[in-house]
Amino acid sequence: MDKKTLGSWGEDKAANYLRRRGYKILERNFSCRFGEIDIIASKGGYLAFVEVKLRKDAAFAQAREFVDIAKQKRIITAAELWLSRHDLDLQPRFDVIELYAPDGMKSRRIEINCIEDAFN
Repeated sequence: MDKKTLGSWGEDKAANYLRRRGYKILERNFSCRFGEIDIIASKGGYLAFVEVKLRKDAAFAQAREFVDIAKQKRIITAAELWLSRHDLDLQPRFDVIELYAPDGMKSRRIEINCIEDAFN
């Protein structure tokens, strides 16, 4: 299985996780010259720009640790562009969803952690 297929599978799992928790998915894979945002979702008064990180396990590092400062800056800049094109009265925040799938797409049990307001 290629990396793109696995990444798309992980993003599908993350979007379903958010839906089950009452989020409305507004957009997926928003891309611009500044970067990409995996999922843009709303719930209550919040607009969540979500970065999805998929790993087999956390033996080396937690998945969230791969969202470094440079990645955060690219996501924030892309989010600013997205916000400039959409007139929404919601409080933006940046979340990270970690997925741990030991056997990739064949994993029977996937661990999912959502870190809200992860860039603070």
